[in-house]
Amino acid sequence: MIKRILEVSGKYKGRIYGAMFLSFLKGMLMKTPAMLTFVIVSAFIDGSITKRICVYAAVALIVSVAVQALLQYCADRLQSAAGYMIFADMRMKLGEHLRRLPMGYFTEGNIGKISSVLSTDMVFIEENCMMTLADMMSYLFSQGIMIVFMFFFDWRLGISALAVTLLMILLGKGMKKSDLADSEKRQDAAEIQTQAVLDFTEGIGIIKTFNLLGSKSKELTNSFEHNCKVNLDFEMNNMPWKLGVHLVYAAGTVLALAVSSCLYLTGAMSLNNFIGMLLFLFDLFVPIKTFYDQEARLTVMSACMDRIEALFAEKELDDSGTQTIFDTSAPEIEYRNVTFAYGEKDVLKDVSFKSDKGTMTALVGPSGGGKSTIASLLTRFWDVKSGEILLRGTDIRNIPLATLMDNISMVFQRVYLFQDTVYNNIALGRPDATREEVIEAAKKARCYDFIMELPDGFDTVIGEGGASLSGGQAQRLSIARCILKDSPIVILDEATASVDADNESYIQQAISELCKGKTLLVIAHRLNTIAHADNIIVIKDGEIAESGNHNSLMDLGGIYHSMVTKRAVGTGWRN
Repeated sequence: MIKRILEVSGKYKGRIYGAMFLSFLKGMLMKTPAMLTFVIVSAFIDGSITKRICVYAAVALIVSVAVQALLQYCADRLQSAAGYMIFADMRMKLGEHLRRLPMGYFTEGNIGKISSVLSTDMVFIEENCMMTLADMMSYLFSQGIMIVFMFFFDWRLGISALAVTLLMILLGKGMKKSDLADSEKRQDAAEIQTQAVLDFTEGIGIIKTFNLLGSKSKELTNSFEHNCKVNLDFEMNNMPWKLGVHLVYAAGTVLALAVSSCLYLTGAMSLNNFIGMLLFLFDLFVPIKTFYDQEARLTVMSACMDRIEALFAEKELDDSGTQTIFDTSAPEIEYRNVTFAYGEKDVLKDVSFKSDKGTMTALVGPSGGGKSTIASLLTRFWDVKSGEILLRGTDIRNIPLATLMDNISMVFQRVYLFQDTVYNNIALGRPDATREEVIEAAKKARCYDFIMELPDGFDTVIGEGGASLSGGQAQRLSIARCILKDSPIVILDEATASVDADNESYIQQAISELCKGKTLLVIAHRLNTIAHADNIIVIKDGEIAESGNHNSLMDLGGIYHSMVTKRAVGTGWRN
């Protein structure tokens, strides 16, 4: 388990080895008082004690204590700082890894797992294990030296000490097996609790609206109670093993005293060595006992490392593409026989269509038919199961993700803004843009006026997720971000579908600015907004049921005709 930490330590491994060495030296110096006492007592018994010996012993004692303090300080600086550095780097690596995972991973209930790994597993290791790692290695070395020291006194004492140590190791193995199983349950319970808290806080509006505080609070309470029970079970299951180790420690100490007494009474051990044995008696098995007192931390650490490694093992989207030169004579977007599945179930089946540069392609159809999935595949939120998606004649899997995303802007109904200034939220579209360009994008998105009414204008810090703005204002900021990015392809999940009438006209104007000269892929909710689309594709049950322009589809008298007719007679159809 200690080796696992060293394996992820990277460039900080030397600091941990250094801390282990310093802790070992400190552990040896901790025996200095007993050794000095042994020297003085031996000199007293032999009648050779002098003032000089006492002064030297006192000076040695003071120096050993001072050096111990220095070694402890240096070891703590090395190992604790290394722990925070290691996991700071690991968090950055995890961020890079998460960035490359398919979006499906984040929609399959894994947010609680990610949060738990970041806020529980990594924090536990860096705060609870790294500070004691070097000390625990020192305990093992110290126990070995104590056994060798017993052989120096008498081989029978050495054998007795070795036998007791082996018995404690056997108990420790049983403790480790039990604790490892409970540690996994403990960390899983922490993940369940984290997910429950996230679900409760994210859904608090709906919970209050439907007066579900009682039932949903009960679910949250149950997760806390489960977590509490698992932690108590961990302690209860660990206690018999720890008690066994303590009993063996006590029995081993008594055995060492009995053996050394018998040896002294039979004349096999000198008085000096017997007194020396008494001085070391109660420290004889302290290192191994202290190690197993801390062993639970290492088993929890092992479970934490399992979860961290499992998250890093999640398969990333392949980003090995290198092609950045495209065929400008080819369609801007082309889907060729695309099939896609969530798990084993196909949600798209043999989808094929083309979108030429500067044209508008609208996706319509019943809810759950696969419209959003088609758009998400273009941005490689997922990869196709079979078939291919081409950008100007090039399979998007052969294009670097960064290049692909530079060519695409997305405006969805659900807008996310960061807890930062209005300026920085817009500049996210193109970080190297000038302030004048950011302001111009805000004007085109029809959000300049309300921005200037904010307390600090463009420097106003908005709440996380855009909480301090209305839905329409947040939507216009997201459109300003896309206008600034100025990508040739725009994916539009009709942004006016869930905003009030006052904001709708502003957003329509902003979208008009965004879409000038762009190739549009529109997920349509309001059919009147896509009547002039160059190509309307009706998606039903993951397949293309109909395609054509508005007039040809109306003449066909099929699904699209039925949808338009229903809306016209006031049924208010929306997918």
